[in-house]
Amino acid sequence: MTTIGIIGAGNIGSQVARAALTAGYDVVIANSRGPETLADLVSELGDGARAATAAEAGEAGDVVVVTVPLKAIDQIPVEPLAGKIVLDTNNYYPGRDGQIPALDAGETTTSQLLQEHLPTSKVVKAFNHIPAADITTDVAPAGTPDRRALAVSSDDAEALEFATKLYDEIGFDAVDVSPLSESWRVERDRPAYVVRQNAEELRANLAKAQREG
Repeated sequence: MTTIGIIGAGNIGSQVARAALTAGYDVVIANSRGPETLADLVSELGDGARAATAAEAGEAGDVVVVTVPLKAIDQIPVEPLAGKIVLDTNNYYPGRDGQIPALDAGETTTSQLLQEHLPTSKVVKAFNHIPAADITTDVAPAGTPDRRALAVSSDDAEALEFATKLYDEIGFDAVDVSPLSESWRVERDRPAYVVRQNAEELRANLAKAQREG
């Protein structure tokens, strides 16, 4: 039994928790306000889920999902995530996160910023370009025609393998857009961002992406 730690209990985090539980994982979930504020969510999630602090969720998770606003990634605990696969759902919204010149200039990606913050973790981009509600509803068994596809991107083969497996278990195909330096292709305002697409369509949208800077 693998435990997934989830740091961030907003729309994406809570939906990934639901999907992971359905796929047979245990979940330890945290937010910035304290475990006691997650009582209703954990009650709804049921057996296999518990609330914790961010550090505790990072410690408990065999794999950890970081799903906080980009401006808050410097608050993610580093040591509890050392050596672990970290799924990054981040997107850059300047109105929320402030201007980040390196992103504006196309010099880095959101996931590379998290990788820099977590130098010994194995960061993989995941779940960033799908509306939260679709994570538990637009799913289908492997081999289903027109099955929805999601992108994965990492510098680490083990992280890629896990994220691809998790997608499949939840009900999605995976399309690899590695390394992390290429993950801009699935960031905000690109053709692949928050549109429903199968694997062939996703590959086409990734190829069409253009970068500012």
